[in-house]
Amino acid sequence: MPDLRRASSNADPGKGGVGRAGEDPASTRRSTNRAGAKRASAIVTDLHVTAADRLDAVGQRFTTQRRTLVDLLAESRHPLSIPDILSLQPALAQSSVYRNLAVLEQAGVVRRVVTTDDFARHELAEDLTEHHHHLICSSCGVVEDFTASPQIERSVARAISEVSDRTGFTSEHHRLDLIGVCEACA
Repeated sequence: MPDLRRASSNADPGKGGVGRAGEDPASTRRSTNRAGAKRASAIVTDLHVTAADRLDAVGQRFTTQRRTLVDLLAESRHPLSIPDILSLQPALAQSSVYRNLAVLEQAGVVRRVVTTDDFARHELAEDLTEHHHHLICSSCGVVEDFTASPQIERSVARAISEVSDRTGFTSEHHRLDLIGVCEACA
């Protein structure tokens, strides 16, 4: 499923002849924005259907609060801690956020990212967004997403294959968390 953060249209109607001849560029932009909004809406709908299906499979419902959490995580550019979530949605009760994140994690909708500070971070499961890794600051605890180049991913795959061959361990997937000091703390 495409990353929701990139769901809007990147087309620029003023360049490359996206609009029709004689058409008002502002009108074309509105039309392009509506098309991008429809795509984003379809992606969100697909995400909600997938979340509801996964929750149903573990005997849970896709409640309004769970939908709110899924939407917050989908809109975020990095994993969120519970304090982050509460600052974005102060009306949510902290105990409900903990409980609902645990249920969403159990259903395979959310993944917890363990960090070096007191707060785990949460993000949508990777199969609902895109394959990525994390930079984790050991000083302030901030977690940033990054995407490795295809060359690095191939190198990691080779290393995993070698470990599997040597140990008999069957890998299902991998996750790479780099722990260090962020630019702000350096």
